[in-house]
Amino acid sequence: MNLRPEERVALDAGDFAEAVRRYVHYGRGKRLEDTTQGDLLEAVSLASREWLVERMLESERRTRERDAKRVYYLSLEFLIGRSLEMSLRNLSGYDVVRRVLAAQEIDLDALCALEPDAGLGNGGLGRLAACYLDSLATLGLPGYGYGINYEHGLFRQVIENDEQHERPDSWRQLGSPWLIPHPEHPVSVPVYGRAGRRPRGGGPGSWQDCRVIVGIPYDMPIAGYGGDTVNWLRLYSATTADEFDVALFNQGDYLRAFERKLATERISKILYPSGSTESGQELRLLQEYFFVACALRDILRRFTDVHASLEALPDRVAIQMNDTHPALAVAELMRMLVDEHGLPFERAFEITRATLSYTNHTLLPEALEVWPRPLLARVVPRHLQIIEEINFRFLSDVERRWPGDVDRLRRTSIIEEGHPKKVRMGNLAVVGSHSVNGVSRLHSELVRTRLLPDLVEMWPERFHNVTNGVTPRRWLLQANPKLADLITRHIGDRWLRDLERLRELETELAGPGFRADLRAVKRANKVRLAEIVYAETGIPLDPDALFDVQVKRIHLYKRQLLAALHAIHLFLRAQDGESAPHPRACIFAGKAAPEYFMAKLVIRLLCGIARVVDAEPRAREQLRVAFVPDYRVSLAEAIIPAADLSEQISTAGFEASGTGNMKLALNGALTMGTLDGANVEIRDAVGEENIYIFGLRAEEVASLRANGAYDPHRAVAESPALARVIEALKGSLFARAAGEPFGPLLHHLFDERDPYFVLADFDAYCAAQERAARDYADADAWSLRAGRNIARTGWFSSDRAVREYADRIWRLGR
Repeated sequence: MNLRPEERVALDAGDFAEAVRRYVHYGRGKRLEDTTQGDLLEAVSLASREWLVERMLESERRTRERDAKRVYYLSLEFLIGRSLEMSLRNLSGYDVVRRVLAAQEIDLDALCALEPDAGLGNGGLGRLAACYLDSLATLGLPGYGYGINYEHGLFRQVIENDEQHERPDSWRQLGSPWLIPHPEHPVSVPVYGRAGRRPRGGGPGSWQDCRVIVGIPYDMPIAGYGGDTVNWLRLYSATTADEFDVALFNQGDYLRAFERKLATERISKILYPSGSTESGQELRLLQEYFFVACALRDILRRFTDVHASLEALPDRVAIQMNDTHPALAVAELMRMLVDEHGLPFERAFEITRATLSYTNHTLLPEALEVWPRPLLARVVPRHLQIIEEINFRFLSDVERRWPGDVDRLRRTSIIEEGHPKKVRMGNLAVVGSHSVNGVSRLHSELVRTRLLPDLVEMWPERFHNVTNGVTPRRWLLQANPKLADLITRHIGDRWLRDLERLRELETELAGPGFRADLRAVKRANKVRLAEIVYAETGIPLDPDALFDVQVKRIHLYKRQLLAALHAIHLFLRAQDGESAPHPRACIFAGKAAPEYFMAKLVIRLLCGIARVVDAEPRAREQLRVAFVPDYRVSLAEAIIPAADLSEQISTAGFEASGTGNMKLALNGALTMGTLDGANVEIRDAVGEENIYIFGLRAEEVASLRANGAYDPHRAVAESPALARVIEALKGSLFARAAGEPFGPLLHHLFDERDPYFVLADFDAYCAAQERAARDYADADAWSLRAGRNIARTGWFSSDRAVREYADRIWRLGR
């Protein structure tokens, strides 16, 4: 009998309360009435996991029977967030379980709020990977993630005396009910040692005196909407082949006995260890190699369990490298095919290239990874040999096509000359893949014309664009249930699987009743956020103010500094007694990398502005500024539905795509943005009249940079408002102590010639902000424009993006 998902859940609901009691009784050794909230969260999660596992096993059975081509998504980050609510909603069981638990006087909403965010990612890269896993399962595609089972996340951000401090993000301190261990499938990863003589013609090589790291897999079930397909994310923890040296232990040298074990376990200890030291660099390289080696070993094991010949690998396996972090997959897959399976080098490379594809996420040169050759020689000596053989053959091809073009050879080489030589992981990923894609239309064009033009000229057919997308199940259904309910009441619920059906809201927007309901939903979300902000910062926000939101990783090119200068401008005007068109609350959140001094200084400035505004009676009547600490998925789920204005103000030509811009527009925020990344496509989708575009274009930025025509001193001289803001920044007004603490920011703006054109765009930004504040004063007109953003952003679904990958890159239907 074929049942709808909600009917299948309803059949199981009667057993759910009993399952919770069973887990409390046998797992915690308690009666239900004696449990803590933590006990209940674990029990409810484990009971919910039973449904997931059952359907995960059924999904695997179907895939095996069809011998379907599988997609494996390799990413150093998966920013999953919380799992309980999302899993239950995708299983169509959230309301059922809430009723079952309410009968036992258990509040499901409160339990979901207790769950810690999974510390498996940092920002947009990891959140995109999580969206794609959701879409793969929702579309019924056999797609799986591979990553590292970090014991600690990036860090927990604490603000003390206006400064960021990092605390351990021990998200697995009490264990995680969502991680299913599989110690029966350990993976042995060789590392260090020395490679034998480089074989002639790329024959099988040797790797001697290596150490062995063992990867233990843990699976996290990923449910698609409706629960028909449940895939998995496989995460590896690092340990040693030998737990500790018994002889040393018996001799009383207890610390040295555990030394190797502890050193190995560092690999999966924390996301993104600092790369500012040699040991930190080595640990990062070990992380990237470890998870790639574990993933490929597991993928080939699964493949050879069913298929006798590796010749068919590209027909049944597609491996996507999410940025350059997994680029060692090129060398590792080659090593396995050549050294372990005896394939000729040339044939192994054909198979490798046909199996792998690469997504580029950045135009910033410093974000395109390069590794010192001596470091690779020490950590993965055999891989270095393979990379050099690939490069030799590749450069031979370049020389044949462009004889005597030495500069082209230098630009395209995987090995960068210098002291020491370095390996360009981006070039390796391109050379070793059959497909390279950017993540927005503008970004992909800049990849072709600015970042990799020589490689594009060599293989134009390899380069594609797949604009990013976000999952509506997380970023509308879960994050904004009031808006989701309003949409469903008017157009039904098919938008959850086909987000472009939101277009049907266009006719609803014509009625004033829908616009009034939309305002009521937004205000309720703003009230909820105001309570969170007050609890976290002590700063009260007026829900009727314009909520102006910038939430993302703190980086100079994302230009939180420009928004800070604008906030100072508004503060100075308020001090002078000037009235703003409408009260405004500027809300910031985001983490700065621990070693990124300038980004941390921007946070210090934002917190200082917030403190000064809060203490000034004239200013706080029409302006509030708040920096909300510890930005994470669950906090984003509260901020994004409450935003009126979405700050997407990176320097044009620097942001690859963005996904926060999509989430905010989908939730009815109007974008304040430059023509950068996916802002270009959002403008085209929602219409010029429903977005605020300002500032230099990418080509103008490139021209000013190339001819050196930009003078930041002149920009200040020509703008009285900017001059006044800079003068305020020079003093100690926004500092906790006397002096000029923001001197490095001024040095960056003037002595380093304002590399991100903050001062050049200041006046245009202020004018656009003034226009937005005037527009917001007309509540009904603003609601109409907000509704159009919701109705017209359905194309930015991760379901659409995954379909494009499946058809054009992974070729799942062929």
